[in-house]
Amino acid sequence: MATKLYLIRHGATLGAEEKRYKGSSDVPLSEEGRQQARQAGTLLGRLLLSPAGQAGSGQPAAVYCSSLSRAVETAAIIAAPYGITPIAVPDLQERNFGLWEGLTFAEVRRQYPADFSAWIDNPLDFSPSGGESTREVSRRVWEAIAKILADHQGGQVIAVAHGGVNRVLLGLLLGMPLENIFRIEQDFTAINIVEFYDTFPIVRAMNLIAGGIYG
Repeated sequence: MATKLYLIRHGATLGAEEKRYKGSSDVPLSEEGRQQARQAGTLLGRLLLSPAGQAGSGQPAAVYCSSLSRAVETAAIIAAPYGITPIAVPDLQERNFGLWEGLTFAEVRRQYPADFSAWIDNPLDFSPSGGESTREVSRRVWEAIAKILADHQGGQVIAVAHGGVNRVLLGLLLGMPLENIFRIEQDFTAINIVEFYDTFPIVRAMNLIAGGIYG
């Protein structure tokens, strides 16, 4: 029997419209984000499958989340109908952007032009001062997900993380160069579905959005 992973991004945060690098900063959900989480939970309830294959009657084995509050609260809203308390996993946190945290893309380019050029030239290995590289993020998030999957073989498990984390994981699962992960969209509360047959992944769906054109 396949192990099924529902990989979800957290809901919208306060100030999300400013599009700043929030990274490891603990920014809370907005009321819009809470509503998105409730809608995602409803969609997820239709997607979960019971062992008999009947839609809408499944029970996840566990719900995991990043330890940042925006992911914790999203996971708690999604997990509530199942009577499950989410398990926070620090290694599912968003990338630490160091000195870039709290800045917009334009501000980074203006305030740190040399670092910005270095990032463009080497997006896998460059990290802002005090931050992480994409390669470093990929190692820690993959180890976290691999342990979760090993603990729930043959079951269904939910993991609520972040846009950057989800892109890295989906890029690894698809075998694509990690330089290209920003070609994968991850809207707020996007649902991605991956089935694992032993260690072989099948990506069934990406960026499903409750109430949107994809969900």
